[in-house]
This record gives sequence, C-alpha cells and structure tokens, in this order.
Amino acid sequence: MSKKSQGYSCVGLFNPKTPENVGSVMRAAGCYGVNSVFYTGTRYDHAAQFCTDTKNAALDIPLIGVEDLKAIIPVGCVPVAVDLIDDAKPLPEYKHPKRAFYIFGPEDGTLKKEITDFCRETIYVPTKGSMNLAAAVNVILYDRMAKGSNYSNHK
Repeated sequence: MSKKSQGYSCVGLFNPKTPENVGSVMRAAGCYGVNSVFYTGTRYDHAAQFCTDTKNAALDIPLIGVEDLKAIIPVGCVPVAVDLIDDAKPLPEYKHPKRAFYIFGPEDGTLKKEITDFCRETIYVPTKGSMNLAAAVNVILYDRMAKGSNYSNHK
C-alpha cells in the first residue's frame, strides 16, 4: 500500500541581513508547516533565538546554515526564486508546486543571477514598495495555503 505524498515546502534565505527577520521567518515557517529553513552568509548569529520567533519554531523546524543553496535542493523539489526582477511571474498568477523550495534574497539586495538561473521559476509579490524578508515569506507561504496548496500539517 503506498502512501500519498502530502507535499512539502522549504525556505532558503540568501545572506539574510537581520536576526529579527530570520526569527520572524522561523515563526512563519511554523505557522505554515514549512519543513526546514536554510540560509547562507554570516551577517547574524543564532537568529531563531531572537524574540521574533515567539513560537520557538526553531525547536521543531531545522534552521541550517549552508555554503550554497543550490547544493541542498531536496529530491523532487522545485526551486522557486522570490525576487522583484524582470520576467518574474506575479504571485496572483502563480500555481505553487507540490514540493517547493522557495529562495528569498536579502533585505538590502537581490538574488544573484547564479541563484535565479538554477531556479525553475521566479515569482514576485506585486507591491508599491519593497517588502522586508519576513513579510515576503509570510505572503508567499500564505498564498501557497490559500490557493489550495496546503501541504502543511494544518487543517
């Protein structure tokens, strides 16, 4: 008897700037059933221990520092860049994959071309201004759930 896959999502943070935003990303990961969060860079330490992760999501969801986000794509997972760049698809038109690895750029920059090139898709949140990292993660994960891609453990 085979078990039907529920799908999953992971988040990758490319050189995040502040520990507070990473703590908020961890809180969002807990709210939306994210399986793991990976990050590159060293601009902060122990981000999940900051007060913005009020649910202590880091106790249940791995927060893992890596050298290269391309090297840790889970098997069968679609890498999706989230960045405000040319040719990105607006979030309202986007259909989320069953298994997604969402990769976000830093608050004070954009994803490098080497990241967006290996991602199968690039999406953006249409806004009048730029969002901070934690806000963007919350919007993308909420959109995934709202469009029926609710592969989290929540009902």
